[in-house]
Amino acid sequence: MNKANRQIICLAFGNGRRHDFRLFKESGVRVHPSTRIETDTGYQGIAKLHANSVLPKKRSKKHPLTPEDKRRNREICSERVLNEHVIGHLKRFKILSDRYRNRRKRFSLIAGICNFELPVP
Repeated sequence: MNKANRQIICLAFGNGRRHDFRLFKESGVRVHPSTRIETDTGYQGIAKLHANSVLPKKRSKKHPLTPEDKRRNREICSERVLNEHVIGHLKRFKILSDRYRNRRKRFSLIAGICNFELPVP
């Protein structure tokens, strides 16, 4: 997603249930090295694939987060909220939550509709 105008740039989809990070790796999508990727904690290991990536720090039972880590995680998540809003907009079409039974071309059509409908900040 382009944060400047909230436009969906790239789509990837797969058959059946598949984790987002696995789908990203299998899709073969190439991201320019200067492009910053903001992900959630499910993308552990993306730094090996893309050096310019930002993800929140995970806590563990033995290593709780410091106040500095919590502050940084809050900053990262406040930037990522725009992505989540676009995903929520796609979910209103039920394309991400229900089984998709039509041709794959319609998936990008719905992304185009979302690009048309979303207000530009």
